[in-house]
Order: sequence, then structure tokens, then C-alpha cells
Amino acid sequence: MVSFGWSDAWLNVIAGAGDVRATGPVGSLLGGCAYYAATVELRQLRYFVTVAEELNFGRAAERLRIAGPSLSQQIKALERDLKVTLFDRDRRSVALTQAGSSLLPEARALVAQADELRRRAQGLAMSEPVRIGYVNWCPTDWAERAAGVAQVRVDTWVMPSHTQAARVSEGSLDLAICWVQGADLDSLSLQARLIGVDRLYALSAGTDESPVTARDTTVLIDTDAASWSSWNRYGEQFAAAFGAPVMRTDDGGVTGPTFFEHVRRLGRPVLNNPKGQDAPLPAGLVRRPVVAPTPLWTWSLVWRRGESSPAVLAVVDEFTRGTGDLVLGAPDTWVPDDDPHHPGHCRGG
Repeated sequence: MVSFGWSDAWLNVIAGAGDVRATGPVGSLLGGCAYYAATVELRQLRYFVTVAEELNFGRAAERLRIAGPSLSQQIKALERDLKVTLFDRDRRSVALTQAGSSLLPEARALVAQADELRRRAQGLAMSEPVRIGYVNWCPTDWAERAAGVAQVRVDTWVMPSHTQAARVSEGSLDLAICWVQGADLDSLSLQARLIGVDRLYALSAGTDESPVTARDTTVLIDTDAASWSSWNRYGEQFAAAFGAPVMRTDDGGVTGPTFFEHVRRLGRPVLNNPKGQDAPLPAGLVRRPVVAPTPLWTWSLVWRRGESSPAVLAVVDEFTRGTGDLVLGAPDTWVPDDDPHHPGHCRGG
């Protein structure tokens, strides 16, 4: 039993209601002996732990996916219920008080205990974590989104999309975030749900940041199919659809410093590979929106067809909850015809 700072507190974790009721003497925590009773919601404890880890309400709100003012109100309500000040805060800084520091380890333990209880109650406890791989893009809040559902182990081998999809099919991964097409799902016996979308742009030398049409955007294709199979397929389909010029290279120059040199040498806009979507640009290069239409690169969460693990399926549901179509249905946008999330023939699981 987690004492949460009260020497004789009784804790009742109610998984369905999602709250923790703590009743007992204040004890040494507040330096008094008066009787104290309070109802503390589990989510408030999770909010407290997250703010304590970030020491920044804005970042904590992003992690928790709630509005900043709402987070601040919940922390104030928790402080009011506990009759202690957890944080010293002003416009520029946030710091734990002595009481906040004393409570933090117990609050962490209580949140972890409640998450484990929920896993067990749902029959999702497992000795092995759910193994997940990715290529480039992945959610920044893995742990928070999986909390209470399953343990997740992020694979350290960052590999190309087609390789990660194959690893899921063969069983060395349970899930992967990668780019796939319908033919891949069929050949590898996988299912997919949309989890992210990158709006691709063109990279150009100079200072002109005006939009460029799809047909005026050059596509770089690499002869190394083992590394760039997915990008090559996407680029070739994009070029064929809009008559965009294609340049083939054998130096891995579809991303990174060598790609930047190709852009300078070509002197015309070049479609950016999603692996470099957020990479800092060197001097003399600019990003230009691609229009008529705008190419979209989809990230799928893939898993094996016939998957029977409740934990794997629960992680799929949690990671894709509320995703929607992520602008795939917006006018003047493009994905390949065989994309499993194509608005005209969605094949997601």
C-alpha cells in the first residue's frame, strides 16, 4: 500500500472512476496532528507529477494534451484539497516547494500503482513489453500515451520503412510506424492505421520562398533500393502523376548534406524527403510550399493481421485514438493511389 505521506492513510484506488480517495491524519507531512479528509483525483496526481518533471506548465500541458489554463486550475484544486502549496511559481519560473518535493515520490508510486492495477484489471499485464519500431517520425509522448495500457519498448534500430514493416511481419517487432502501401499490407499480412502525416515541401537555393507547383518540382531517386525503396516508390509515383522531372543518384543524396549540395547544383526546387522534414537548413537554402497539389506523406502504425495480444491491440487503439484523417481529405492534396489511407479507398485496420 502506498502511504502518500500519511502514516495511517487508507487508499482506495477506483479504476472505473479514475480517482484516489485518501483519508487519514496529516501526520508528519504537514507538521500537525489534526484530522484531515480529502478526495484526490488520480488525474490530478498525474498532472502534479508531470508539472514536477517539466517545471514548466506549458510543456506539461503539451505532454498531457490539455489546455494550459485547465492544468493550472487542476493543480490549484489539488493544492486546495491537500491544504499544501506544491509549487512556487511566478511568470518566469516554477519550483517545487518542500511539501511538493516530499509528496512527489509517493505520488509517482501511486500513479504507477494505479496504472498497473488498470493493466491487470483489463487483462493486459504482460511479462514482455510491446516492441515498437520507427523510421523517422514518432510521437514524443510514448510513455504517457501507453500508461495504463501496456509497457512499450521503443526499438533502437531506426531502419527504413520497408524494413520495419517486414520486421513486424516476421515477428521481431509487434508494431512499427512506417510508410506503407496497400500492396505491402497484402504481401506481409499486416494491418495499418493512420498515425501521422507530413506535408512535404520543396527545397530551393536562393531566397525565393514562394509556392512551387508539383510539376515544377524535381524528385531525387537513389539507386540504393535497400535503403530508399519506400522513398523511391513514392517519388516515382509523384513524378508520374504530375510530370515532375526525376534525377537519379547513387550517392545517398536524397537527404542530408549531400542532398543540400544537389539542390544547390540543380538550381531548381527539389522535393524534400520526409527524413529531413525538420532538419535545420544551411545558409542559402529555403523551404517552398508545393501546390497544385500538395504532396502528403503518411505514417502508418502497422501490426500483424490476426494479432491476438490484448496489449498490442490496446496500444494500437491508444496511439491512434482521435487521429482522424489528418488533412488527407483536404482539397488540392495528394497521396499515392495505393496509399492505405487514401480518402477514396481507405484500407486502414
